[in-house]
Amino acid sequence: MTLPSATLLAQSALSGIFIGSLYGLLGLGLSLSWGLLHVINLAHFAFAFLAAYLCYQLASVGGVDPLLTLVLIVPLFAALGIAVQWLLARFSLSPLNSLLATFGLTAIVEAGIQGYWTADFRKLESVYAGEKLRIGGLFVPIPELITLALAVALSFGIYAAMRHTRLGRALRALAEDAPIAAAFGINAQAHALAIAGVSGALAGIAGVCLALSFTLTPSSIYAWVGVVFAAVMLGGLGSALGPLFAGAAIGVSEAVTMAVASPSWAPIVSFTLLIALLLLRPGRT
Repeated sequence: MTLPSATLLAQSALSGIFIGSLYGLLGLGLSLSWGLLHVINLAHFAFAFLAAYLCYQLASVGGVDPLLTLVLIVPLFAALGIAVQWLLARFSLSPLNSLLATFGLTAIVEAGIQGYWTADFRKLESVYAGEKLRIGGLFVPIPELITLALAVALSFGIYAAMRHTRLGRALRALAEDAPIAAAFGINAQAHALAIAGVSGALAGIAGVCLALSFTLTPSSIYAWVGVVFAAVMLGGLGSALGPLFAGAAIGVSEAVTMAVASPSWAPIVSFTLLIALLLLRPGRT
């Protein structure tokens, strides 16, 4: 086996950081809802793809700048997240049942996407698509750089909010012991709806990043589930920064594996890391 050049390895690692930031951004909302609300919301992925298709439609047909679509997408998907959480809470679904219910919702959203946009490949051709920066011998695509910037800003912003605001402290108290927190006057339902709205908004932002960088098909929803779940589990449930760092580690390891060995080996990396974590440190999850 011939080892690739140092430049190719560096470019691969950089690409891994970019894709890893998208793993982290997709995993951030899932981590918050799972860790703080004890809801395993598979519809998070469906919402992200629905947001990607809406971004595609608004930008391709309406001529709107893809980043400006966030003005519509963020509040819309925050409202969707709140609606789903209200329904789940209304029927007091357990984490397992929430997984099953949101899987069904994912299938419904996928069918809706396919019904409107068909199963054909869709690729957003935006002003950002062909733009690249060159740093030494490395190329930095602008869409991926936008994704990285959003992922880092949102992850650190939510981390700061969770640590240094009354809302964040209330959410952590509810996650630790909801009855005791409620006894001290914390409104569990209102705070749960707030975090669900944030998670929904994060799905919308991740969807716009998907549209900027990737070709879209309805069935691709499920291709992201496994690796993002791995990033969430590796990063820690309820963590704001964990999915970002875990996603970057997975992305880099996958990209370097593809450069050194073969693309078919890349998925083995993330799931080997996940299995090792579950076997060696079961108490973490």
